[in-house]
Amino acid sequence: MSTTDLPPKLAAVVDDFDAVGERERLQLLLEFSEGLPELPERYTQHPELLEPVPECQSPVFVVTELEDADHATPPLARIVRVFASAPREAPTTRGFAGILCEGLDGLPAGELLAVPDDFCDRLGLGRAVSPLRMRGMSGMLGRIKRQVRERTAA
Repeated sequence: MSTTDLPPKLAAVVDDFDAVGERERLQLLLEFSEGLPELPERYTQHPELLEPVPECQSPVFVVTELEDADHATPPLARIVRVFASAPREAPTTRGFAGILCEGLDGLPAGELLAVPDDFCDRLGLGRAVSPLRMRGMSGMLGRIKRQVRERTAA
């Protein structure tokens, strides 16, 4: 599958999933669940700042920030920080959050917003994971992109 329209970190994730068989894809997803970073203290102390993702079967929350830049930096060139919280008891959902955090964090806002909405389908998990769970990952991506659009417009 072509990854030329993806930022390098997301393209590498798709390539990793594409390089393994269906059974190994689930194992790779679990590895991403283990790699999801803990939330910074400013969010663990104030969980109300996180946005819930109701499309997910498990309680998942996301929040984005734009790094401070001088006023000369166009909003779409500002770097995006992506944070997510998902319970350890939900490794599939946590794995999706881990993929998105790893692949999107640190991108300029314009590049993040250009990520195709079908990115989640490119992981080849459609037969291994339920459509409801895949919809949850798409919901996470959609909320992240909406937050970035709102922050760059402000």
